Amino acid sequence: MAGSNTLFSMFVDTYEKNREKTAYIYKVQDEEFEVSYEKLFDDALVLSRAFKAKGINKGSKVMFVCDNRYAWIVTDMALVSLGAISVPRGSDTPSTELGYIIEHSESDFLILESTALYEMHIDTIKSLKLKAVFVIEADNMHKIFDHTFSYKDLLKNRKIYDNEIEDFIALGDNLYEDDIFTLIYTSGTTGKPKGVILTHTNIMHNVKVIPDLIALTSDDVWVSILPPWHIFERAIEYAIMSQGSSIVYSSIKTFGADLVEYKPTLVATVPRLWESMHSKINNTLEKQDPKKAKIFKKLVAISATYNRILREAKDELPRFKKENFIEEAIRKLVAYTKLLFIYPLNLFAKKKLQAVQEKFGGRLRLAISGGGTLPEFLDEWIDAIGIRIVNAYGMTECAPAIAGRALNCNTFATLGTAVEETELKILNDKGEEVPCGEVGEIVIKGPQVTPGYYKNEEENQKVFIEDGFFVTGDLGKLTIRDELIITGRSKEIIVLANGENVDPSRIESTVAMLPFVEDMILVGHDKKSLAMLIVPDFEKLKEHISENFGKAVDSIDHVLEDKQIVNKIKSDINTLLHPKKGFKPFEKLSSIHFLSEEFKPGEELTNTFKKKRHFIEKKYKELIDKILP
Repeated sequence: MAGSNTLFSMFVDTYEKNREKTAYIYKVQDEEFEVSYEKLFDDALVLSRAFKAKGINKGSKVMFVCDNRYAWIVTDMALVSLGAISVPRGSDTPSTELGYIIEHSESDFLILESTALYEMHIDTIKSLKLKAVFVIEADNMHKIFDHTFSYKDLLKNRKIYDNEIEDFIALGDNLYEDDIFTLIYTSGTTGKPKGVILTHTNIMHNVKVIPDLIALTSDDVWVSILPPWHIFERAIEYAIMSQGSSIVYSSIKTFGADLVEYKPTLVATVPRLWESMHSKINNTLEKQDPKKAKIFKKLVAISATYNRILREAKDELPRFKKENFIEEAIRKLVAYTKLLFIYPLNLFAKKKLQAVQEKFGGRLRLAISGGGTLPEFLDEWIDAIGIRIVNAYGMTECAPAIAGRALNCNTFATLGTAVEETELKILNDKGEEVPCGEVGEIVIKGPQVTPGYYKNEEENQKVFIEDGFFVTGDLGKLTIRDELIITGRSKEIIVLANGENVDPSRIESTVAMLPFVEDMILVGHDKKSLAMLIVPDFEKLKEHISENFGKAVDSIDHVLEDKQIVNKIKSDINTLLHPKKGFKPFEKLSSIHFLSEEFKPGEELTNTFKKKRHFIEKKYKELIDKILP
């Protein structure tokens, strides 16, 4: 049935139920704006009308480059209403990538956040055959015989006539569940971004399951900090909208202050932000009073220890085989005995740690972490200070929810069970399901899974296997209660702690051009930044150092001891990874390290000389952790 289960039908339903309720709060130069769901609806209507007048219709593909701001959701809903297909990207997208995505997606229209972005990409824009370009934050731009418009040009007439509300709502009759609503380009192993097709069915499955998993209600208040084009944030915002909750748009600079001011009940962040907060709290205490810092760490350790023992007693830790009655009884008896001794200390610790919760506003009932693997120490730390953390697992191809340790699961150190209507299997190299506790590749099947990659049949053949299961590229294992634990990844994409995806092949192929580089591997999965382990041709490296530094070196250790040489070579590599050459700001190296051993076939390399990334990362784990703490 047309329009019965689409994003637009959800939007209209929310508008009709929550007209006067606050939808968004945001600031512009310290001036606060509060927007009701009725105002959001009106703004989307006016923009939809303007877009339609400029030729945007059902099936039109619209490249949309913008970061976190209220205009993003208005634009998104306006495009959804028309059945247009948004192709979103962040403001740090290089011009070469912008051009590639526009051409590959066959986008006819382009929306940019600011005049600065317009000027940055002007050469690319002029080289493309676009029907129109729209700029959100700009003065009047339109000139006769020109197809560039600012939103000020578009929205001169904001009056809404009586019949237009009905006509706007009736647009939903032209939308179907299987219609594509967005194409999200994500990094691919070939070096070219892949266009992930997402339909209304895909995203509405997330909108349906997320609220129940976190007991979301219209009384909840969120502080939002993630870029809205990221599918994790995008799905969360749609789920929030579906329940008539409120969102406060924040930023990295104001996040801490906004938590205190707006007192959210929920937040959704990537692991990098949790790591930043962990460091900030500990560093601040160290500077203020080292003794207090030691006491704080001790309190956290007591709380974490108590929580771990309590979970042992309550059977809320991962289990991979069933225990007999006697084993279970002994384990629980030991745990409860330990609890008796530590209970008084834990009461004291928990009381003191309540002060930390005030830094999050004092009302935070749940914090969701997604977009990357949450390190175990952070998981325990957040839990120890008294915040219930929802550790989620997903990917763009699943819009994004696959599994999550939400309110339906108390088993710590896991990602919970697969979300509703989702089949999840762990397969070995032969495609056979493995027993509980054994590691294999994660494959899934469910209504949230993408129909495929846009104009990329080769990649589709790789990721869809028998019975329609989708190969995630991640490695994991299941507990006896079907809770998922991620152990690594089989795909090559590096996911940084802030959720950004990095294709290592592009960077590695660029660095391979240096004469003294024999082999290399880019590392940084779940880290703040990237590093490179380089296998040098030592004779050529000696020549390079002699010619450029006037120094003689006789070993790899000698090179590593000279920070001037290492830092200059790193700087030279980063020069090659310039945005003008298609690299993003986060695709820079924060560290390099020269290896004294070459990669060998059968060990670090396959028989066809492909790098076995998991083996290399495991072998050099201590080194990687040292250069990328």
